[in-house]
Amino acid sequence: MSKPDELLVAIAAKVESGQSNQMSLTVVAGGAVITGRLAPEAVWRQRVSEVLADSARLGEFAGAFATAAPKEGPPTHLHFHVARILQGTVGIPETGGMYRVSIEDVSAWTAGDFTYSDH
Repeated sequence: MSKPDELLVAIAAKVESGQSNQMSLTVVAGGAVITGRLAPEAVWRQRVSEVLADSARLGEFAGAFATAAPKEGPPTHLHFHVARILQGTVGIPETGGMYRVSIEDVSAWTAGDFTYSDH
């Protein structure tokens, strides 16, 4: 989007303000469909930092996610947790991942997430 959707920015701002971390969203960005729950950036960064810190190979990167400078103005990114990239009839990864998506890159979106079934 050349100009980010005002409603999507408002949803992201509400999540960032800590008023909710239960908003489920599905977006199309760069041709990928990503579905999951939004989290405030600070919560998302903390969780990514914890996961990296527990990794023998990636622990040195944990500090990059541990802190963020306070930002002025509206949110510029969506921070997904328990999220999946949709590929055919499956979601990758099956257990859900952590994704950061630039609001500017979202070409379509809908409230809610998609679930998967083998039936």
